[in-house]
Amino acid sequence: MSDRIEAPGAAAAAPPPPSVRLCLGVTGHRGSHPAIVAHRDAIAQRLAALFEIIDRAAAAEPVKAGLEQRAPTRLHSLLVDGVDQMAARQALARGWDLVAPLPFGRALNTAINTGPADAAEARVLLTGQGVCGEATRERAAAIASLQDQARLFELADQDETLTRLFLASLEAPDDMASVQAFRARASDQAALAGRIMIEQSDLVIGVWDGENLAQPGGAGHTLAMALEMGAPVIWIDAHAPKRWTILSSPESLAAAAAGAPWREGHEEALEALVHRALRPRRGRAGEAGPEASEALHGHEALRREVWRPASAPFWHAYRRVEAIFGATRWKDAFTNLTQAYESPLALSSDVSSGGQERLGGLPPAFLKQVREEVQRRFAWADGVSARLSDAYRGGMILNFIFSALAVLSGLAYLPFARHEDKWLFALVELGLLLAILAITSVGQRRDWHRRWFETRRVAEYFRHAPILLLLGVCRPTGRWPRGAETNWPEWYARHALRDVGLPPTAVTPAYLRRAAEDLLLAHVTAQRDYHRGKAERLARAHANLDRLSGRLFSLAVLSVSLYLSLKAGAASGLVRASLAESSGPLFTFLGVALPTLGGALAGIRYFGDFERFSAISEVTAEKLDLVAARLRLLLQGPDEALTYARVSSLAHAADAIVVDEIENWQAVFGGKTISVPV
Repeated sequence: MSDRIEAPGAAAAAPPPPSVRLCLGVTGHRGSHPAIVAHRDAIAQRLAALFEIIDRAAAAEPVKAGLEQRAPTRLHSLLVDGVDQMAARQALARGWDLVAPLPFGRALNTAINTGPADAAEARVLLTGQGVCGEATRERAAAIASLQDQARLFELADQDETLTRLFLASLEAPDDMASVQAFRARASDQAALAGRIMIEQSDLVIGVWDGENLAQPGGAGHTLAMALEMGAPVIWIDAHAPKRWTILSSPESLAAAAAGAPWREGHEEALEALVHRALRPRRGRAGEAGPEASEALHGHEALRREVWRPASAPFWHAYRRVEAIFGATRWKDAFTNLTQAYESPLALSSDVSSGGQERLGGLPPAFLKQVREEVQRRFAWADGVSARLSDAYRGGMILNFIFSALAVLSGLAYLPFARHEDKWLFALVELGLLLAILAITSVGQRRDWHRRWFETRRVAEYFRHAPILLLLGVCRPTGRWPRGAETNWPEWYARHALRDVGLPPTAVTPAYLRRAAEDLLLAHVTAQRDYHRGKAERLARAHANLDRLSGRLFSLAVLSVSLYLSLKAGAASGLVRASLAESSGPLFTFLGVALPTLGGALAGIRYFGDFERFSAISEVTAEKLDLVAARLRLLLQGPDEALTYARVSSLAHAADAIVVDEIENWQAVFGGKTISVPV
């Protein structure tokens, strides 16, 4: 007996492992900052030294042939003059990828960061028509050169308003209200781009003077935000670039900024951060002990898993119980439960079949990467996990059923056969007991429980990832769930998503509206409806199982009471003694069979935990419904209200809800490994 018994059909090959790459973020003061002016060369040398340590540590990471491949380190920078551009040039010189989440559209970003002398020069930079001063042209050319070599993700949804405020602040530089209005909006956009950079980075490097944490989009604010989001920070003192330290919490930054003694940075600690980002934590050898020689462990197990096109009826026991006791109509209870899994090669998910293409502005190569790197991996992991779920949960339900049938078959000879024929019933009982031992042995040896948990985590991270990717939204490094045994599912998904990275596009109001309505709202609504239906079905299954098991115990009490009444009647002469004697085997059988069946149903109800899963799905549906309602309200408003900040926040909320749900049901099933039902 094996979990590899499946419906016929050609198996799909496992997708190739994701490329492993280190992703960095950089922030720092502008070139005009006094500390940068005074220590430019020293800061450049410190950045070069740190990049060398990082390069050396990444190169030292072992690469397993056929399991993973090294990709160039990726630097995320807003390309502001000063530290950002300094780091970007060094990254390009090292052959690293350069990605720029720009706070504005490319033209507006160039105009703002060039620092034009007046509104006339700003208009030249915005339109490309006219002539600027030489100094302005040089600064603009420096930014353009880096932008040409970088992948740009442009937050252009507020460009119309920001352009108006920008020009107004230049036309009336003495009008502080106008200047402050622009600076406030521009700072908010810079902070938003900084958040995107942090989400995409394993660690953030900052050159900061330690003086201001409150300015949105500033170096101190960005470093504090990185630490709040769980990303490690390397802080280089802008006044003394030889001093650098590694920070891991917001409190450490506050303490250092307040004058607490620095913990000087060490190469070994930085190398450890690199290794932690590039290397998954392996789990223990499994619960079955050293004899579990067939179990697959770690991310390399994905390559050896088996994907089948459909589920196998033999392992449908759990889903059949759910269908019978959770159905509202009899025909639904006995419908065909065979599931046809989406082929990893077909790439026919809803998101890829029109939603992405309708956004516009996305290069075909990027869309192809999303399909192959994300949707194909989701389809494959989802099919594998569904198969393992059927094997584990269906196998355990079969154990409960076979256990009850073994008891019944061992006693059924009493009312239905002669004593001489008992061996036939014993033979059936032995077969059922051996089947229980076989299912349990195979399930433990092949580690169905752990493999289901881990592949399900992989699938759920990829389920709605295409939508997040197209919005430039990513789960920050410090906010990925942490498995008790291993983090390889999170490592696998994180590197696959990081390899795709930010979409090379400009987020315009039209792009944002289509993404929010056609992709995010549609996905959230579909997930909400799924969890609502699931919650109702599981609640019915729990109630019906509870009701039937209770009735079986009541019938057992009635059966025993009836037998005792017959015996009492025979003793008092009210009933023939032969009647009580001849009915004894039947009542003995019923007295054992009824509570055995009731106990089996109660065991199935306990193992399935239908009530708790119903509650989890109900809460999930309520949370998703709130997100859907907020999205609909946002979409009903004008384009000015439909901002990237709001849409991305709701995308993060939906992502958190889905991950919370998967963590909750894993907490319920975490200790319920496959075993003999005793």
